Amino acid sequence: MASLSAACKVQSLQRSQITARPRMAAAAQRAPRSVPCGGASGLRGTPLMPRLAAKPSEGRRQVAVHASWNRGGGDGSPDIADRVVASLPYLVPLLDGLRYGKFFLVQYPAFGAVLLPLDPIIRLYYSFPLASLIVFFGIYLGIINNQNFSRYVRFNAMQAVLLDIILILPGLLEGVFRPPMGGPGLQVYISGYNTIFLFLFACVAYGVGSCLVGQTPRLPLVADAADAQVR
Repeated sequence: MASLSAACKVQSLQRSQITARPRMAAAAQRAPRSVPCGGASGLRGTPLMPRLAAKPSEGRRQVAVHASWNRGGGDGSPDIADRVVASLPYLVPLLDGLRYGKFFLVQYPAFGAVLLPLDPIIRLYYSFPLASLIVFFGIYLGIINNQNFSRYVRFNAMQAVLLDIILILPGLLEGVFRPPMGGPGLQVYISGYNTIFLFLFACVAYGVGSCLVGQTPRLPLVADAADAQVR
């Protein structure tokens, strides 16, 4: 009887194993296969996410970078302090070029009223023999080469300095050619003085006015050179 009972238990266990195998196989097919990390068997199992293909290089784009033209205008314009400081250097070429207006101011004395507010500055400027040289290097070393100022200020100061340097050329011509005493030559001489003065005054007025309203003036003859010099 004992042997018969043991045989029955063995047969029952075998039937249960046979019945469980299809269920296990079906469950294994339904279950997702795990992907082991770092193993060769990682090629099996669920498919890996495809790697994003690197975008092809689009080449270098030329971007015009104008380094910090201003320091704080919320709308992109320079602040008040930068506007005032940027406009002051333009007075230097005007002061140095006043002598070219001697004929024009005689012909049109009413124009002198425009320069009347600058009379105290003009008197102080011409009271020191080396004032022009001191102010010139003061602007160049104290503003243009001073990175604490914005590029907007340094650019305008550089334009004023270059405009002042241009005035050296008429002075050299005066040293070579003697002023005529009369006739057509005198008329050409006077016209040349008036042209220099009006050109200088127009540049200074445009530069100062543009700075005070927060715009960037680009003066003829000097703008490109100033842009290249100021980094």
